[in-house]
Amino acid sequence: MTVERYTVHHETRYAYTAPVSQSWQLARLTPRMLPWQRLLSHSLQIDPPADERRDELDSFGNMVTHFGLHGAHRMLRVRMECLVEVGVRPSVLLVAAPPTQSQSIGEMTQTQGAAVAPLSWEAVRDAIRHEPQQDDLVPASMCEPTPLVPLSEGARQYASASFVRGTSWFDTVSDLMRRIHADFEFGPGATTVSTSVDEVLYQRSGVCQDFAHLMLACLRGIGLPARYVSGYLLTDPPPGVPRLMGVDASHAWIAAYSPQHGWVEFDPTNNQLADARYITLTWGADFADVVPLRGVILGGGDQKMDVEVSVIPA
Repeated sequence: MTVERYTVHHETRYAYTAPVSQSWQLARLTPRMLPWQRLLSHSLQIDPPADERRDELDSFGNMVTHFGLHGAHRMLRVRMECLVEVGVRPSVLLVAAPPTQSQSIGEMTQTQGAAVAPLSWEAVRDAIRHEPQQDDLVPASMCEPTPLVPLSEGARQYASASFVRGTSWFDTVSDLMRRIHADFEFGPGATTVSTSVDEVLYQRSGVCQDFAHLMLACLRGIGLPARYVSGYLLTDPPPGVPRLMGVDASHAWIAAYSPQHGWVEFDPTNNQLADARYITLTWGADFADVVPLRGVILGGGDQKMDVEVSVIPA
């Protein structure tokens, strides 16, 4: 089985026009340990050095680093470096039951049992209320609206073309992913973190965060659970062009739940399932649950933020 190793560098820099006297920050910059993903090494460097720091898990099982700076400073640099190993996710077409968290990458197989008849999307919708917790989440809780992904009649109507009666859950969700990829234009700068799902539907453009939120709104509007996933995607430079440092970016996709397959990861930005090129950092109900770095400062005046991300095959 193919296992890929990557070195990831993620650096965030804040420059302030006036001194910051106090700063309290939350960093979600530790890739998750998963049946198909292992974190081999990890460091989080903070400059100026933090006066207080602690790590703890949030309600979604993401590692969160809390830190505070109590001396005056006019810049803040947070740099994450890690070595991560990513294997093959289980095949959604062959598995008869979701994989367990206890399986290692070496134990992961293409099938978890004999193939069975696929569940329709209606059967999944009706069954999830009885599903136990999976991966730190009760699946039914991922049907609930959130501030960034409220119930949207526009999203429900857009989704309805994919939800043909009796169609299998996997084929239905795959068709929705394909349509979002085909109908919406990827446009950096076309939206902000506060752009609503309805605005994205209207302007038919956005970035990976917008397409993930839209797909979540579509699925939840039909009654199907889905979560927001944040991480990194290995990008390939054109032939003959060397890979550059700091030109990649964080990526977002979604994971939808079926009792037959567990959580399956769909990327509407690229119209594909997540594979060994996808490095999972965090997940939650929407982007607000997975912001890589957020906090509160006293002072600082105006601020400028720069982010550089590099994903390098080891």
